[in-house]
Amino acid sequence: MSERKRKLKKLFWILLIIVVLLLIFSPLIMFGLWYFTPDKPLNIFVLDKTVINKTYQEHLSLNWVLKHDKYVKPDSSFYSPEFDYHGFFPDGNGDYTTSKIDTLSTEELDVISDKYDMAYFTDLYGVYRVEWNNEYPELNPDEMPGRVGERSSLMYGGLKEKELELLLQFKEKKKLVINEFNIIASPTSYSVRKKYEEGFNVRWTGWTGRYIENLDSTINRELPRWLLNNYKNQNDGNWPFKNSGIILVSNSDSVVILENETHLNIELPYIHTDKEHRRYYGIADEMKYPFWFDVIQTSDDNEIISRYQLDTNAKGDSLLQRWRIPKHFPAVIKSKNDEPYYYFAGDFADNPITMKRSRLKYIQNFGFLFYDEVANERKSFFWEFYQPLVSRILEDYYQTLEE
Repeated sequence: MSERKRKLKKLFWILLIIVVLLLIFSPLIMFGLWYFTPDKPLNIFVLDKTVINKTYQEHLSLNWVLKHDKYVKPDSSFYSPEFDYHGFFPDGNGDYTTSKIDTLSTEELDVISDKYDMAYFTDLYGVYRVEWNNEYPELNPDEMPGRVGERSSLMYGGLKEKELELLLQFKEKKKLVINEFNIIASPTSYSVRKKYEEGFNVRWTGWTGRYIENLDSTINRELPRWLLNNYKNQNDGNWPFKNSGIILVSNSDSVVILENETHLNIELPYIHTDKEHRRYYGIADEMKYPFWFDVIQTSDDNEIISRYQLDTNAKGDSLLQRWRIPKHFPAVIKSKNDEPYYYFAGDFADNPITMKRSRLKYIQNFGFLFYDEVANERKSFFWEFYQPLVSRILEDYYQTLEE
């Protein structure tokens, strides 16, 4: 073996050992960097009314960001997804408790808005009887399970008058407010919705939607009965769909189906962000979003950070025009004035993640390793959109508190 080949072989083994050592010790290094990052005290009022079990998935994404960025409570402890929120609290055995914010006086609400630095209202859709019974079948052993999405009586949910009053107090005191779908759609009452829209210069069009991987009702048994029945009632009993697509549902129970290939060039809704905003927030320029969203409008008092796009063909365009549904509409908006406010027009904090890796500094740079490239996965949304967006919003706000 020549001298040159021996040197190359030696170099190869040195490099291989370095790579192996990095793979072994990089988690420890990342944890050390996280551990020695200073804590950032920030007192956050979180409201989540759609917590059906003890996974806390509906607000877990927020807790991940808080722990990763080392935001702590006034007592210097980390936020717990199990305890550090208000709303609906399941005990895991079929019983629950709820917060009673809607019973508080204006003076009591004022104490809360003084105490906390900011408010984040996640999913206020709530908990319905059929979903609760399905989650805890031992409560009614003789009752047949309900179908996923089947409509039933509301146990707890919707934005209430006093909760809106609390949000407006945060706004008046120039404290950060982050809200997301579902806060003003059903089951929030019309009167509360209108007051919210006036207070935050946003308007719900009455439409909500989401991507469905398989619209074939003979195969996808999880399609909600009300969705099938309402569409059939409006279309002479027909349900002709076999592909994936996007369902759009109005608050008057009208149903519009955009089927892939029939109405859509691209089967999924995509969130688009211009160069200026994607650089500032560190988010993807194009991000698929396969979960629930609401179709909103906003006034010039708010800045549009990102927009949804429904990539329809001519047939899809005609269908949207018939129902007066836009194919481009806001996904993220931000107040332009000195009252910091963000609205996420989707179920953004609900992603199938765990708290694993939240204590590893810079782990977000490797987020692409933790999800598969399939249409309906939502982990990529967390890593490429939600995490950097919320992290930047909180950092910007925290800096104002430090000044």
